[in-house]
Amino acid sequence: MAATKDRLIGISNRFYNEGLEKASVRDMTGAVSSLRESLKFNKNNIDARNLLGLVYYETGEVVPALTEWVISKNLKADDNAADRYMEMVRNSPSELETINQTIKKFNIALNYCKQDSLDLAVIQLKKVLSLNSRFIKAHLLLALLYLKNGNYDRAKIESQKALKLDSGSILAKRYLKEADSMLLPGESGKLVSDVAASESDEAIRYNSGNEMIIQPLKKSPISRSNSIWGIVLGIVLGVAAACFLILPQRVQSINSSNQEKIARISEESDSKSAQIVSYEQQIAKLQDEIDKLGEQVTDYEGVDSTSAAMNSLMKAVNLYMEDSSDIEGIAEALAGIDLDVISADVSPEFTSLYDFLMTKVGKQLAESYYDTGYTAYKSDDYETAIKNLSKAYQYDNTNVNTLYYLGNAYYASGDTVKAKEVYDAVITNFPDTQSAQAAETKLAEINNSNG
Repeated sequence: MAATKDRLIGISNRFYNEGLEKASVRDMTGAVSSLRESLKFNKNNIDARNLLGLVYYETGEVVPALTEWVISKNLKADDNAADRYMEMVRNSPSELETINQTIKKFNIALNYCKQDSLDLAVIQLKKVLSLNSRFIKAHLLLALLYLKNGNYDRAKIESQKALKLDSGSILAKRYLKEADSMLLPGESGKLVSDVAASESDEAIRYNSGNEMIIQPLKKSPISRSNSIWGIVLGIVLGVAAACFLILPQRVQSINSSNQEKIARISEESDSKSAQIVSYEQQIAKLQDEIDKLGEQVTDYEGVDSTSAAMNSLMKAVNLYMEDSSDIEGIAEALAGIDLDVISADVSPEFTSLYDFLMTKVGKQLAESYYDTGYTAYKSDDYETAIKNLSKAYQYDNTNVNTLYYLGNAYYASGDTVKAKEVYDAVITNFPDTQSAQAAETKLAEINNSNG
């Protein structure tokens, strides 16, 4: 058994060394893969976990980095390098604010992409990279949007920036190859389709070996008479020709030209009338799109609430690391988190960090909220009771008394619908208890009063 354990530790260390080598040459994708393999064989490999956090942090993934360092600190409380890394983030309020703004704006950019508002997404991603130029995901998404919009030179630049940060990024290499295939060899901004545009220029082109020679056409200047009398004679003859030969034809030509202009103006007028009708239809279509966008405004509230919840969680973790006995401060920091509202939007790293914190302070938070809620219930302050008992059950869902008195508070406040839901939960989650029997009696009272 000991030999097997030593063999697993040896494999874990080998993957750690491999991840360290890849990180040293900025192959961040390869480093993450190797370090995760290392932790599969030995989850207590503190060096591998701390290095994985550093790699995440270097690529702009701050929340996963903090998650790895918090877990590392929990596995080894003393003499742990994770203390320095978390201290570095915690002692820089501007850094925390930048992290929050980066996450918020990146989520907004993703939301714009889902709505096919690609121009707005590009603007948000540029703001993200102005805050954190190391955020590889932002570089890759911006390169993808440039490819979609046909801005191949900019897509190439963003892909190259991503590869400088992570030389092992497969997506960056793929985007760079796609951009290069659409550009002329050795030129960054000229498309292959642009070559034909120069062929209409007035010039003579011929090949000399492997080179193309372009020679402009030369126009001969107007010959002039060296004789003054010749000039005078020419003027006289010109006037005579104008009077007797050219002028009548010119008048006829002008009349014909005017008729053609009148016909063309009439056609343009008809065309413009048709365009006006088309514009009116486009205005109506745009108005419909504006109405739809107005209905989608609530989506942004979801993004904002998720960002606020992330801020609250990071603040609570920070308070716990400073003073784990500050239950009141931690409770205040977590007060803005409603898992029922943001459960579909949070990342796995957020859930992992939240669950870890609950294992440390969940019971104490629940007891504090329960005492306040129960006192309010006994004082007939049902609104306060419902608010605090709901929080108590959120932090500790094993206390049947919390759920039962929450149902009583709803019932006493007149909200029989919510009361029935809570009583049903008591019966389902805590069968064969006195509270379950009491809940059945309460349900019977509600049903009889409704009947």
